[in-house]
Formats: sequence, structure tokens, C-alpha cells
Amino acid sequence: MTLGRIVIVLLLLVALVAGASLYYLQIYGYYYAVEPDPGRDVLLVSDATNAPEPIPYDAFQGIDADSSPIRYRACFSTSATPEALAGSYVPVADATPRNAPFWFECFDARDIASEIETGDAQVFLGGKNVRYGVDRYVAITSEGRGFAWNELNNCGAKAYDGTVVGEECPPLDPPTD
Repeated sequence: MTLGRIVIVLLLLVALVAGASLYYLQIYGYYYAVEPDPGRDVLLVSDATNAPEPIPYDAFQGIDADSSPIRYRACFSTSATPEALAGSYVPVADATPRNAPFWFECFDARDIASEIETGDAQVFLGGKNVRYGVDRYVAITSEGRGFAWNELNNCGAKAYDGTVVGEECPPLDPPTD
């Protein structure tokens, strides 16, 4: 084998290892299971108080990652119906769930989006600025299934794309006492 072929084979092996490592880190490596915290996992923002309030739920499963504020996904079941919640909690229009890793089987973004589109599920605001510039959305189906995910809000979109956030946004680094 010539030196040129050895170099090419080595480059291909390095590229293969780097590609496999990148794939693993993006799909599996940064995620961790969210441990259930009863009464704090599933919250909806009240129309009356503009504060998050817990709703009844069980069978909670969640994942998150510290590498990105929008990797949070959760599934649960609830006895609350979208109709009962609609008058008391802040609705979210035009919400589309983000894809979850294929191995987190309870969260299928296409199915959830289809249920939202047909009116079988309604989306509510679950929390404002759960992390800086990130809101939590919660979809509840008429069958009692629920799903939660994080979305960048207006301030977050500006902060992460590098534009000036403006005075309407909270400070990036809140003052410490």
C-alpha cells in the first residue's frame, strides 16, 4: 500500500469516527430523563393570575438536555379536558411541537401537530421564561393525553440570533442580591 492510500484510509476512518460521535451526541449523548416532581411537572398559566398553576396528571415521562433550552419534551396523562381548561388558562395559537429523538416514543411531533390541527388537542402556555427567552407549551388532547415542549419566545429568538433584545425583554443576567 502506498503512503497516499494509507493517508486516505486514515482520513476516512477519522471522518467515520467523528461522524458517528456527532450522531451519538446529538441523538443520545446530551439527554437525560426528567425525574417526576409531583405538582410541578405540568403547569398551565392562569388567565386570571398570569401565574403557572398545576393541573392533575399521572404517567409522566420527560427528557431534557443542558446543551439547549429547547430540548425539553414530556408526555403524561390527565383527567382535565381541553374544554374545561380553555376558560381558565392562556391558550397558544399556531403552536407546532418540535421533534423529539426517535427513542422517546411517547412524543410524536407529527401526530401531536395533526391532533392540534384537527382540534382534537389544544395548546396552553405552561410557563413564561422557564429559562431565559424560552416558554413552555402544553398540549392536552380530548382523550386525556398531554405533551409539553419548550419554544423560544420573542426575547429568546432575538437573544439567540444576536439581535438587540430591547427594553421589553427581561435582563439577560438578573441582578444578584
